[in-house]
Amino acid sequence: MNGPEVLRIVDAIHRDKKINEEIVFEGIEQAILSAARKHYGEDSALVVSIDRKTGQVTATNDGESIPEEELSILGRIAAQTAKQVMIQKIREAERDTLFDEYSERRTHLITGTVTRVDQSVTTVTFDKVEALLPRSEQIPGESHKVGDRVRAIILEVRKQGTRIKVVLSRKHPDLVRRLFEVEIPEVTERIIEVRSLSREAGYRSKVAVSCFDNSIDPVGACVGVRGSRIKTIIEELDGERIDIVRWNDSLPVLIPNALQPAEVEDVIMCPMLGKVIVLVREDQLSLAIGKMGQNVRLASKLVGWDIDVMTREELDQQLDSSVQAFSTIPQLSEDLAESLVSQGFFSFEDLSVIEPDHLQELSGLTPEECDTIVAQAEVEAEREEQEAKVRKAADKADRDAHGKPGDKKPSTRRTIPAAPVADAPVADAPVEEAPVTEPEATEATALDSLNGESPAAGTPAGEEAASESSGASEIREG
Repeated sequence: MNGPEVLRIVDAIHRDKKINEEIVFEGIEQAILSAARKHYGEDSALVVSIDRKTGQVTATNDGESIPEEELSILGRIAAQTAKQVMIQKIREAERDTLFDEYSERRTHLITGTVTRVDQSVTTVTFDKVEALLPRSEQIPGESHKVGDRVRAIILEVRKQGTRIKVVLSRKHPDLVRRLFEVEIPEVTERIIEVRSLSREAGYRSKVAVSCFDNSIDPVGACVGVRGSRIKTIIEELDGERIDIVRWNDSLPVLIPNALQPAEVEDVIMCPMLGKVIVLVREDQLSLAIGKMGQNVRLASKLVGWDIDVMTREELDQQLDSSVQAFSTIPQLSEDLAESLVSQGFFSFEDLSVIEPDHLQELSGLTPEECDTIVAQAEVEAEREEQEAKVRKAADKADRDAHGKPGDKKPSTRRTIPAAPVADAPVADAPVEEAPVTEPEATEATALDSLNGESPAAGTPAGEEAASESSGASEIREG
């Protein structure tokens, strides 16, 4: 076989299809080997190799070299087989190349054109690749038509036969991050950094930003003059509200910023439980919690801690009731109960997860007594859970008997569990808030600037210093 001709074919396929030359050489070797097996028999010990520098083909049968004349015949016989083998190899190599390329571009922003719309999935074409935008990854309420331009991030890439399947998302929090990088020059140039982000697609996002240049207000720079910069992002997200707040490494300062526009009186840290108690005035309670718990839920995701919002009166009542409940355990003295409550242990469920060595450090009790306390707390927590289930079932039966179908009794639970920052997309369970008798105040967000008002997505530098100094008057650490 002609060595230079083999090299020319390999180089042409490598350049056209962007396939590794080694894969092409292996495909040709496999094609010649297949033809040789048909000629010499399947049981023959055949070895075929191609010199990577000269293109010269060599073959052996049971250790004996096959003459050049027979190789030429095999080459002609192998032509059709080689064609099929190379087509398969090229398809597999193209798939692997695309898979590697788009795997590296996960969470990156792409712009494509809608080519097909089905009930459950929208097909988007970009870079000659057909990607899928499932209904579950679209912003709630939005719809697409054939020919629409769509911006999304690459959520997942996986192999499917000889092709790859690219899944897009418009619900993932990283879409907001990428839009900030594209639309705001300071973020693109890394002068302003998006430190944390939480999102409920189609409704609201919170973005915490910081700046390496103290002369630049990161919040104002992101909003732009009269909201000119943030407006494009809001329109891209189908009118989704965006709160931009100033990042701070100190949690007692960051948490009041994250709960804006509500005014926070005090922040109490409970590091053993990984939660924070935030005290607000009665008139700020509904604003801090937000509609269906949305504001406190997003703030919790933003800072990475559970946040429990309450008034000072509610906290005092909770302290008294918790101390009284803990005192029913024989091994728990009143002083120890007060100490535990001061660390944020308000329920038997909280107490049941405490590490015995931590309890021993706080109380000075023996390991056996600490184990007994934790075991008793687990029993009480289980009993309370069963009682809660019974009450829930009774309430449902009462509603079915006397109320309208679908009526729900409002819950008073305000603790919102925190979730990891900008991860794989997870649906949050709706959290109901306490009944509010007065209408919820309008929040000052980046959206306000679109109505001609001054940017109010964050606290200006002068006002922030005052809010930061008053944001954490008391920190209780374990």
